[in-house]
Amino acid sequence: MNKLKEILTIPDNKLDRKYFLILVLVAFIFSIGVRYIWVNDFNTVEQFKWNNELMINTNDGYYWAEGARDILAGHHQENDLSPVLTPAAELTAFLAKMIPISFETLILWLPGVLGSLLVLPIMLIARLLRQDLLGFFAAMLGAIAWSYYNRTMIGYYDTDMLIIVLPTLTLWAVMYALKRDSFVAMLLAPVFAITSMYWHAGTTNVIIGTFLITFFYMIIFERKNLYYYKFLAVFVLVLTTLAIWLKLLLIVALILIFMLAKEKLTDKIVIGITIVSFMIYIIFGGFEWIIGILHNAYLTRGLVASELDVASLKCFGVVNTVREAGHIPFEIFANRISGSVFGFWLSTLGYVLLLVRYRLMLLTLPMVLLGFFALQGGLRFTVFAVPFMALGGIFLIFVIAKYIAAFFNEKSKKYAQYGVIIVFASMIIYPNIQHVQAYKVPTVFNKEEVKVLSKLGEIASREDYVVSWWDYGYPIRYYADVKTLVDGGKHSGEVNFPVAFELTNNQVAAANMARLDVEFTEKSFKEPCGAPIECMLKAYKVKNPNQFLQTLNNKNLQKPAKTRDIYFYLPNRMMNIYPTINMFSNIDLLSGKQGARPFFFMSRNFKEANNKIILSNAVSLDKKTAEVTIGSQKVKLNYFARTYYDKNGVYKADIQKIQTNQPGVSAIYMQPYHQFLIVDDKVMNSLYFRLFVLEQYDKDLFEPVILSPYAKVYKLKI
Repeated sequence: MNKLKEILTIPDNKLDRKYFLILVLVAFIFSIGVRYIWVNDFNTVEQFKWNNELMINTNDGYYWAEGARDILAGHHQENDLSPVLTPAAELTAFLAKMIPISFETLILWLPGVLGSLLVLPIMLIARLLRQDLLGFFAAMLGAIAWSYYNRTMIGYYDTDMLIIVLPTLTLWAVMYALKRDSFVAMLLAPVFAITSMYWHAGTTNVIIGTFLITFFYMIIFERKNLYYYKFLAVFVLVLTTLAIWLKLLLIVALILIFMLAKEKLTDKIVIGITIVSFMIYIIFGGFEWIIGILHNAYLTRGLVASELDVASLKCFGVVNTVREAGHIPFEIFANRISGSVFGFWLSTLGYVLLLVRYRLMLLTLPMVLLGFFALQGGLRFTVFAVPFMALGGIFLIFVIAKYIAAFFNEKSKKYAQYGVIIVFASMIIYPNIQHVQAYKVPTVFNKEEVKVLSKLGEIASREDYVVSWWDYGYPIRYYADVKTLVDGGKHSGEVNFPVAFELTNNQVAAANMARLDVEFTEKSFKEPCGAPIECMLKAYKVKNPNQFLQTLNNKNLQKPAKTRDIYFYLPNRMMNIYPTINMFSNIDLLSGKQGARPFFFMSRNFKEANNKIILSNAVSLDKKTAEVTIGSQKVKLNYFARTYYDKNGVYKADIQKIQTNQPGVSAIYMQPYHQFLIVDDKVMNSLYFRLFVLEQYDKDLFEPVILSPYAKVYKLKI
């Protein structure tokens, strides 16, 4: 082992602090500069701008933006789910008061700036190893690595902007504390750990992993080192469920005891204090993290059951549609961590050798293993391995460079060494830059869609509800300042079911469900009665949910008193996910069995030939016989519809009846959108299709409020 360590030893290159800070700044500017590529690509696209600034490109960002907006306004509505007490919203609001830029500019650039701070802990860790230049190249790689860039790019305004920075700073602080016996050194790790867990509760498991690896590191290598016992006695208090102020008070008090009574503390007293600290942890929150893991939403939630008196509701779980939670191919896994398969294997080997050469780097194992868990748990985990795999890859390059340089004379050896480092580092950094150049992610909404929501905000009250799919919940609340039934955080099967039902069923059933959904949602804030559908069943004293759903087709159904208005926001972009939305409502609530999928086919790339409209290789429409060929099957058309805008700009739908009372499908040519739709009767009669596609609405139930090609808004009249 000593021989291997000797082989892996590279010359120290710890720089003067001034030059180290310059390198940190250069790496930081490099990270920002690479992120600017996205801004440069879209800065001239007016459809992606609002208030003269590019809009953000992640749906969840509008959640934190809503909270920050309401903090700045000094008020928000009761039960509007605005995150005014969350760290991300609080930090944004604070910065908005301090920095003289527009709010839109702040939330656009904040993720890129804060995310680029990752260069600091990477370089600080390398500095502990006396390898500042290694840290510099590793920082440039880690800060723009594929998956990390995706989640911290300019516009990706989310908690991800610090979710790796803070745990990595914590890890550096732990390593620093184990090498420095001082008050400041011992305090840094708890402060960063508490901040990390406060910023995002999901990092708690990372902090616990860091604590455990430190504990085992002490048992194996430093069990006679009394300082390690002191540090663990302090650090374990971070993991308790005590209030933050009380944690910090206990931690500071304990550190002061260790510092001021240093000469009087015998081994037995220190070990006794450590045991007391562990007992405090066990009493106040010990092992609760295990329960947290078992109940992790993405890992354990599939089909969600909500207990009723006589049965359980089985709804379609959103995890079934979330790509982040699924298995990923190895190539994607490797690319997301290192930018290329070659870079991944180089980094993996380098990381293993880094562990051998620098024993203290063993403390990074929990984050790396969590990153590798992505192969089973989904791509969202890969970011945790990025900083340390970057260090590993660059370390191996430094080792290789040392031996290549040995073939050169003393005069040129140094130039050869750094020439090799620059060439090889560029080889593994550049694929990540290529990814950035190709990653043309658009803004969440375009300007015309935001115009609709902004206008809706002028019409609707802040207590009113807007019905739409959960993908659009946060942007709706931000731009229209209204309430929603579902959003990016509130989208379990039980709450998704009624909304999906409202969008995919006939107008009468949809209208009844919408009114019930809103009123029982509001009621449940004061009198908890379970999920909305459970509340409905209890109120109507119906045990069979399937029978209850049939009663919603009654236009005269007795409903709770109307307490607020309801609007339906129906964007054109919802067309792309209509089949997915249907899956959430097309389910037997007692058995959990999916119903037969309604037929839905959309084509934006079609052509005419020999009296036929070729929609795809497998689907075509014969204009002469009014038949649709689907594979080897021929199906008769029931209706053919064409939608268009007349010379006065009025939307029209010409519908030609082909046959009735026969199994079949309908064809819809949406001329303004240049798209063909082939759908069955259930889809044709759904609320979304009738109100958005055809603008044929029941005047007793709905009235149009905003009719835009991009999105249409209807007000519920009942």
